[in-house]
Amino acid sequence: MFDPAFVSVPWVRANLEAPGITLVDGSWHMPASGRDARAEFSAKALPGAVFFDIEQVADINSDLPHTCPTSSHFSQAMSGMGIKNTDFIVIYDAQGLFAAARVWWLFRLFGHKRVAIMTGGLPAWEAAGLPTGPGQPTKSRSEPYVVKRNDELFASFEDVYRAIEKDDVVIFDARSAGRFSGAEPEPRPSLPSGHMPGAVNVPFNLLIDTTTGGLKPKDQLQKAFGEFLSAEQRVITSCGSGVTACILALALYNLGITARVYDGSWCEWASRPGADICVDDH
Repeated sequence: MFDPAFVSVPWVRANLEAPGITLVDGSWHMPASGRDARAEFSAKALPGAVFFDIEQVADINSDLPHTCPTSSHFSQAMSGMGIKNTDFIVIYDAQGLFAAARVWWLFRLFGHKRVAIMTGGLPAWEAAGLPTGPGQPTKSRSEPYVVKRNDELFASFEDVYRAIEKDDVVIFDARSAGRFSGAEPEPRPSLPSGHMPGAVNVPFNLLIDTTTGGLKPKDQLQKAFGEFLSAEQRVITSCGSGVTACILALALYNLGITARVYDGSWCEWASRPGADICVDDH
C-alpha cells in the first residue's frame, strides 16, 4: 500500500505547530531563468521552513549538475538542517510542483518514508492568504541523521545502458517533445538533443493540474503514460538533469508503481562516448 504523496494547504496550516512536522522549501530554478531560489527563500518562506539546496546537497565533485550526494553527505546535511529521522517532512517549492519532486525523491532514496509534498506549493499558500516571512537557514542542529539508502529507486548510466541492450525496461523521458525528438536544442549548449533508444516521451508538464498545482487525476496520469505502462513493467525515468524525472517518478508512485530515476539523465547520457542518441524525422 502506497502512502499519500501529497498533503493539502489546509492540512499544513492546521499542523504548523505540531511536533515532528518539518517544512522544507525545495525550490530550484533553471540557470537561464535568472532566479535565485535561496535568495527568494531568504525573502519569503512558509513559517518555520528550512531550505533544501539541491545544488549543495549533491555530489559537488561531479561534473554533472546536482547529482546524488553520498550517504554520509546527505546525513550530515540533514543533521545540519535540524532534520530528524522521525520527522514528517512536508516539501513545497516556489513554482507549485517542480523541484519539490526531486527533494521528495532524495528523501525516499535515503530511507525517509514519512515525506509528502504540499499541493500547489508556495503559490497555493499565498493564494489562500496565509502568512510568509523571511526564511531561516536551518533549525537547531539535530542528532545524527541515519541513512538507509534504497537503491531500488536509483538508476545509473550502466543500469540504463543494460536496460536498453536487454529491452526489458521502459524508459520515460520528461523533457519537452522538441528536445526529445531532436528538433529543439538543449538548454545546455554543449549537449545534442535527441533521446535514448526505445525511450518514451512523457513531458512532465502534461502530468500537472494547472488549477491545483498538483498532479492530475489518476486516470489522466495513466493516459499520459499510455500503453507502455503496467504494474509488472519495470520503469526508469529520465529528463535533462534529474529534476523533472522525479515528477514522473512521483506520478508513477501515485499509480502504485515504483520507478528508478536516472540520476545523471540526459546531461550524462549525451556526454558519454558510445551512448546512442536517436533523433526523429522532422
